[in-house]
Amino acid sequence: MKSELVSFKGVKEGVYINIKGQDLKSVVSELDIKLKDSISFFKGAKFLGIKAEELSHDDALEVKLILKYKYGFDIDLGQLPDHIRSTQIIEDEQIVEKTIHEEGFQGIDEGITKFVYGTLRSGQEVDYDGNIVIIGDVNPGAILKASGSIIVLGTLRGVAHAGLGGHPGSVVAAYNLLPTQLRINDIIVRPPDGDISQYRLPEIAKINNGEVII
Repeated sequence: MKSELVSFKGVKEGVYINIKGQDLKSVVSELDIKLKDSISFFKGAKFLGIKAEELSHDDALEVKLILKYKYGFDIDLGQLPDHIRSTQIIEDEQIVEKTIHEEGFQGIDEGITKFVYGTLRSGQEVDYDGNIVIIGDVNPGAILKASGSIIVLGTLRGVAHAGLGGHPGSVVAAYNLLPTQLRINDIIVRPPDGDISQYRLPEIAKINNGEVII
């Protein structure tokens, strides 16, 4: 009997998706089939994230993004309790944290990068000497400060300061770029008044001829 690649599991904290197998294409295909006929069943459920022991870190992230942007689930991989999350993911985070303390920033393109899993809420701040990647959303009132670039795999609605300390080649990118304030190096821009259209393609802000353009 063929084993399931994708299954939904309930725990006291909510529901998470359990994925078995290493072939991303097969996993996504089965996920599409299961959600096509049962999407209404999961409406309103509290999704914790995915447990994917055999998928690579990048493939697990791609599944999460499909769930979030194709099916509208708000899934934060980093908010899974430790007893549910992939052991490899936890070990990877520990290695990243160790590297952060032992090595300095080497440049905006290939320098040390801090990964943050989960949504940043109002009052939270990430200040890092290097690049920052947020796998989640950045809500209004949250602040990002980086000497390198800032990448948000979600919606950026907070404050983003990239290229601090004299790195004008840094960029700020997000799936939805809606910051309350955006700064690259020493150039500060604010969003225009009125309604702002949201785009379905990722947006990148960078300095060109002394101005920040998107």
